[in-house]
Amino acid sequence: MASGLDRVAALADETLTAGPAFSLPPLPYAYDALEPHIDKMTMEIHYSKHHQAYVNNLNKACDENKINATLEELMKNISKYPVAVRNNGGGHWNHSFFWQLMNAPKGASNLPSGKIADALNAAFGSFDAFQKQFNEAAMKRFGSGWAWLVKTPEGKLVIASTPNQDNPLMDIAEVKGMPVMGVDVWEHAYYLKYQNKRADYVNAWWNVLNWEAVAKNL
Repeated sequence: MASGLDRVAALADETLTAGPAFSLPPLPYAYDALEPHIDKMTMEIHYSKHHQAYVNNLNKACDENKINATLEELMKNISKYPVAVRNNGGGHWNHSFFWQLMNAPKGASNLPSGKIADALNAAFGSFDAFQKQFNEAAMKRFGSGWAWLVKTPEGKLVIASTPNQDNPLMDIAEVKGMPVMGVDVWEHAYYLKYQNKRADYVNAWWNVLNWEAVAKNL
């Protein structure tokens, strides 16, 4: 079975060379697959415009600074690189990870089971306690950013949030570790449908979370 490191590395197996560099990964479902919780237009703009812009700008920044590294290597050593690499490299990694977490099977209870449920109960006392703490991290992130469930190097599950397009893989992160799940709380992730109501978006997002994907990350 692939380890968490293997799964994260799989997101970063694109290596910059003299030829084609980073590219937009395929979206694993249709734009309207997350309706009614996340609308088709938001998904299309989020993926094809915002994520594509991160990819384009990352390639430009790496080209201008003569950087030859995998995405994973960039994250691990982000403090050594220009801000444009940090912002756009993080945007590329975060969104590539985020798309894989959604599109829960239709008719699913949308509650964790098996090893992920056991791990959350052990770490937080109950799923309800975990969900409350995760929602608080998402809501209290000032401005744009992300909320994460992270597996630390010591093997503990903790909740954290990061500003902008930072993530727990970065060497500058306050809480470092392997992302297990994460939610994008930039306004572009929800503004068309939910306007400024971040709480409504976060609550709706749980309905599309694919716990099978989360369990694989664990």
